[in-house]
Amino acid sequence: MRKEERQALVLQIRQQLMDGYSLGVMTDEEVQDAIEGLMERRAQGEYLSIDERLNIADQVFGSIRGFDILDVIMNDESITEVMVNGPDEIFVEQAGRVHRLEETFEDEKKLEDVIQRIVGLAGREVNQANPIVDTRLPDGSRVNVVLPPISLKGPIVTIRKFSRDPMTVEKLLQYQSITPEVAHFLEIVVKAKYNIFISGGTGSGKTTFLNAISNFIPHDERVITIEDSAELQIEGVDNLVSLETRNANASGSGAVTIRDLIKSSLRMRPEGIKIIQGKLEHNKKRFPIPGAFLQHVFGDLIPLICCKAVKII
Repeated sequence: MRKEERQALVLQIRQQLMDGYSLGVMTDEEVQDAIEGLMERRAQGEYLSIDERLNIADQVFGSIRGFDILDVIMNDESITEVMVNGPDEIFVEQAGRVHRLEETFEDEKKLEDVIQRIVGLAGREVNQANPIVDTRLPDGSRVNVVLPPISLKGPIVTIRKFSRDPMTVEKLLQYQSITPEVAHFLEIVVKAKYNIFISGGTGSGKTTFLNAISNFIPHDERVITIEDSAELQIEGVDNLVSLETRNANASGSGAVTIRDLIKSSLRMRPEGIKIIQGKLEHNKKRFPIPGAFLQHVFGDLIPLICCKAVKII
């Protein structure tokens, strides 16, 4: 089935679903059953492979209850990054290579609706007054959104997917990213509560590496994470507190910065290990890091952009 025929079929089934059912009172399972029933009737006399039927059903469901075409893309485990340059251009990174997909959004309004669903799930806000936002999907994938008029090609969405299986030191050893001697040294310094700065350029693997060495944190420690957008996948720690920054609303109020979270964390039993995930800069005008934090809190794992790390040190 050609792309145009598939898209037309998706639109027809969605319209039939919206016209013939009370979607507002239906559960997700009931909506999926209704889609399958409509697919059966619509596909009579026309051959559709199992993969095509599943793909169409996923697109119809995604357009009503999910993230439209993004649902299908995000379910592909081989895709590590998704780049949406307006409604007509979708690029993905797959096996280390970036290529363009045939799939597109129905129109710009549909893409904007999907963006509002994504942003709303994390309690964030994006609009013309606040056109840039960093957020996350329920699975922890990192999302960046830029809206017009800042973007000249329409709404821009970039999604950095994270593996469902968190990185471990054992995997780093298997990939030969580190040596056994380095792994042993990291285990010693983490358990000894040394301050550790993890720095590197964008996409270099700071968060992935941090997830791996966080496995060395003793399970009876209290861990407080402070992040721009929650991405860490820390396992095996029961006493875990996750804090996330928040942008200002349309009226310019309600912002919660990393500095605010650090100040609050000092009252949350600060002798435990803390993990700060974000771009910090020890600058009196932009980010005067509290002296109490530097003097009394030990065992910090801080992934930073490399130039920022030097300024903090």
